[in-house]
Amino acid sequence: MDEIRPAKPLVEFDDFARLDLRVARVLECREHPNADKLLVLKVDLGTEQRQICAGLKNHYKPEDLVNRLVIVVANLEPRSMRGEISQGLLLSAAEGPLKQKVVVLSPSADIAPGSSVG
Repeated sequence: MDEIRPAKPLVEFDDFARLDLRVARVLECREHPNADKLLVLKVDLGTEQRQICAGLKNHYKPEDLVNRLVIVVANLEPRSMRGEISQGLLLSAAEGPLKQKVVVLSPSADIAPGSSVG
């Protein structure tokens, strides 16, 4: 069997298990007024709505994300991103060292916002 060579240091399962990964539906999306690469999304997590800032402006038009199901880290500490509060992290995949292509991660079938991901 080939040796596993991760791009980043290995983490313990307990570290991964601390993440609260959930499905969210994008309700609104707009360009961040003070950032070149950020979009500001309002998402529905089933039991609550939150705002998340994501570096997707060079890859998606805001209207293309509205009503889309996405995967978010729901228990990330909120932080200010150029004057807008981000209350989570939207998961995406990036291709190439310069992230030429970025794809938002979504469930492969319709599922309720707030559903857990594991």
